[in-house]
Amino acid sequence: MKKVTGLGGIFFKCDDPKKINEWYAQNLGLKTSPYGTNFEWRDAEHPDQKGLTIWSAFPKDTQYFKPSEKEFMINYRVDNLVELVAQLKESGVQVVDEIAEYDYGKFVHLLDPEGNIIELWEPIEEKEVENNEV
Repeated sequence: MKKVTGLGGIFFKCDDPKKINEWYAQNLGLKTSPYGTNFEWRDAEHPDQKGLTIWSAFPKDTQYFKPSEKEFMINYRVDNLVELVAQLKESGVQVVDEIAEYDYGKFVHLLDPEGNIIELWEPIEEKEVENNEV
């Protein structure tokens, strides 16, 4: 079975994302943008490859976490999203949308048994990321 390869991001709801970004920048030194911040790292088994873990504050009324009513969403990195989604559906996991493809990778959302929304992300190859400057 295909598995998660790492943490892709932490997303959470708040009353004022701009204010939260400024607070984290001022007090904890995060280099934030309107989208949050990216933590770059190197893969231990492939040190020539960079990866990103994203931290992002969303407005309290965001619809992006739907159908979950929770205040957070975790994004997990995966190797082969198409194959993993097929396996998850066979296991009866609730996949809430279709796989979406963007310049920076493929995404899909599912719910765990307690209604927590989970985002799965298959990043594009690092060489492609550098050329597109994600």
